[in-house]
Amino acid sequence: MSEIIVVKVGGGAGVDVDSVCADLAVLAHTGKRLVLVHGTSAAVDRLSERVGVPRRTLQSPSGHVSRYTDPETLELYVMAANGQVNTTLTAKLQALGVNALGLSGVDGRLMAAQRKDAVRVIDPSNGRQRIVRDDFTGKIERINAELLQLLLANGYLPVIAPLAISQACEPLNVDGDRAAAMIATALRAETLVILTNVPGLLARFPDESSLVRHVPRAHLERALELAGGRMKKKILAAQEALEGGVQRILLADSRRPQPLQTALAGEGTAITHD
Repeated sequence: MSEIIVVKVGGGAGVDVDSVCADLAVLAHTGKRLVLVHGTSAAVDRLSERVGVPRRTLQSPSGHVSRYTDPETLELYVMAANGQVNTTLTAKLQALGVNALGLSGVDGRLMAAQRKDAVRVIDPSNGRQRIVRDDFTGKIERINAELLQLLLANGYLPVIAPLAISQACEPLNVDGDRAAAMIATALRAETLVILTNVPGLLARFPDESSLVRHVPRAHLERALELAGGRMKKKILAAQEALEGGVQRILLADSRRPQPLQTALAGEGTAITHD
């Protein structure tokens, strides 16, 4: 059977969704087995602004920043992820002749996660640590690989929204990059492609001429030092994918024509075992 390629497309501004879908269609029509995981940050921001819910973040003592997903924000997140982004991507792929099937990690317990029900954060008003207990984010613990294999074997292209289900059957906001890494691991995928709005890992961000083209596993710590913000999360996801047995992770630019084909041909940053 053909290799499995897991693709993660970011949810931020500047992502060329039409080019990504067109490229997915080309690869699907050549017999590649593909899974698409998508982000949803920009869509949530737009919806939050429309209904007057401010965007809030949490900063951990280690400096990690994440979206504060209280119950009200969770409702918007579900609407944006499932109702807007996932359906739009699925419809675009269907229009290109690809039998895409949209779902989230809640469906069929595709992604089971442990809710972070007590999160230690830095209070921005005084710099002190405090505990937040109404955040609905989670850490993925299990992927229902059997469900994905069933879909792939029957010619579907799964399009997955970054929502997981908790032990209490609550929907949870989960990191899309790490979700894609876990899915690639569970499916024993050869390749994980993470598409974003920069060409890859940059040694001197935002100088795009400083692209780092190859990062062997032994140099991941140095890559984490170079990475900032969202790219750091992608490097961490790549590290998890490597540890799970994925052979190569490609960080590539979603803003260019044929983003997937050019990434597979060597453009961007390749993270490999050696």
